[in-house]
Amino acid sequence: MKSYVDHTGISDEAVIRKALEDEGYFNIFRWCDAAGTRYGGHTHPHSEVRWVLSGTLQITEEGHTLTLRPGDRLESPPETLHSAYIPEDCCYLCASR
Repeated sequence: MKSYVDHTGISDEAVIRKALEDEGYFNIFRWCDAAGTRYGGHTHPHSEVRWVLSGTLQITEEGHTLTLRPGDRLESPPETLHSAYIPEDCCYLCASR
């Protein structure tokens, strides 16, 4: 499975939490980063979702940078090598499955 951005248009935290719970996600939490934050290359052992509530999040996977804005959802398969950059203050929900 390759990662892709789903432009859901949904940025309401309660609605997103419910959707993720209904899909069987666990460890659902809100994360906020300040503009300029960077995360170097790393992986996660589970399928991971990032769903943007506010701001902009850039995820680079396999040499391609995906830009997420409010209402955008990115699901990445387990062990996907990725890095992240926050070009503007950003809050998003994270979840695992």
